[in-house]
Amino acid sequence: MTTTLTSSPEAATIVPDGADLQIILAAWNEATDRLQRTHEALQAEVRRLSDELEVKNSELARRNRLADLGQMASHVAHEVRNGLVPLKLYLSLLKRRVREDATSSEIAGNLESGFAALEVIVSDLLHFSAHRDPQLQILSPGALAHDLCQSLQPQFAAQGIQANIDAPLELRARADADMLRRALLNLILNAVDAMPHGGQLLVTACATPLGVEIEVADSGPGLPESALARLFEPFFTTKSNGTGLGLAIVERIAEAHGGQVLAANCSAGGAAFTLCLPHQPTEQEIQHDRS
Repeated sequence: MTTTLTSSPEAATIVPDGADLQIILAAWNEATDRLQRTHEALQAEVRRLSDELEVKNSELARRNRLADLGQMASHVAHEVRNGLVPLKLYLSLLKRRVREDATSSEIAGNLESGFAALEVIVSDLLHFSAHRDPQLQILSPGALAHDLCQSLQPQFAAQGIQANIDAPLELRARADADMLRRALLNLILNAVDAMPHGGQLLVTACATPLGVEIEVADSGPGLPESALARLFEPFFTTKSNGTGLGLAIVERIAEAHGGQVLAANCSAGGAAFTLCLPHQPTEQEIQHDRS
């Protein structure tokens, strides 16, 4: 209902009654609430995008630092390796000359051990700085794990480590064989280092909806909480004699395949590293998608 107030025959003013005024106020309040909700949603989206941008910028800065570090590492590694070649030759000649002298032979043997340690560091530097696209092929992660553990059996026996593999040989993945072998070897050796007085080593592999996961778990002391966030940083290590490049190399290999590597402490003790390899489309699948 509305009330019409007439002051003259020519003009009339329509004034809403109480019911119409309530409807108008309700509509106004509803519109205000919608605007407030929209404003809050936009603010939340801006915060989310800002946080995402900050994370992306941090990741980009990290990748740029790693790229610079990789170039420097590559240069240093090549120079050191070139310098080691003649030194090893001279050492070999020296060992022949002092073969009958037990003291001199011992000193030469210590020098040889030192050169071997340097070669390990150089090898790690070269693998860390290497940038190449994976040469994908169909392979069995389980067979790769069996071969690696078989080759390391003497070291397992010497340290009292029992290795178990739960990886079906029929499981297949598309990956670079050399790169995956290197990643698994680094993870297994990392587990071995965590159990100097023996323990259990378990390598598992399984298919997931997104690809293939390979896990290397040990029964060692586990990972310090303070180190979890820095495990994959180049040159960061919790070992007294480590280069700090083993896990960084594993991460690079995982990223080269479009995957990732995860680290966590096991509930029953020890640590586990999981290498996640996403499904890699075959050439036939790529051609099918393009058509």
